[in-house]
Amino acid sequence: MKLSKDKHEKYTTVKLLDTVMDNSIVPQLKSELMLINSEGIRNIIVDLAAVTEADSSGLACLLTGQRLCEQAKGSFVVCNANKQVRELVKISKLEDTLTIVPSEEEAVDIIFMEEIERDLKEELN
Repeated sequence: MKLSKDKHEKYTTVKLLDTVMDNSIVPQLKSELMLINSEGIRNIIVDLAAVTEADSSGLACLLTGQRLCEQAKGSFVVCNANKQVRELVKISKLEDTLTIVPSEEEAVDIIFMEEIERDLKEELN
C-alpha cells in the first residue's frame, strides 16, 4: 500500500496513492487510521484522488475511520472520491454516515467548522 500523510495541528490528511481500495490494502489502511487515532489525532481527512475503484472492504475501512474519529469526538472526512466510490456509498445507503466532499479544501473547512462547534458546546456546558 502506498500513501502519504500530512500532519497538521488540528487534523491529519491521508492520501491513498493506490488506484484500487480493496482487500489487498485495506488491512494496512485500517492499521494506519488506528495508529493516527491512537496518537491523539481526532480529525482525519482521507483523500481518494488516486483511487479509481473500491469494493465493500474499502468502504468498511472508511467506516472504521469514521467510527474511530467519532469515538474520539472528532471528524472523519473523505475527499476527492470518484463517481464509482460515491455510487458505492450511495448504494450502501451510507451517504448520511460518511462525509464526502469534492476537494481537500472543503474537507479542511468542515474539520475547522466542526471543531468550532465542539468548542462552543464545551463552553456552554
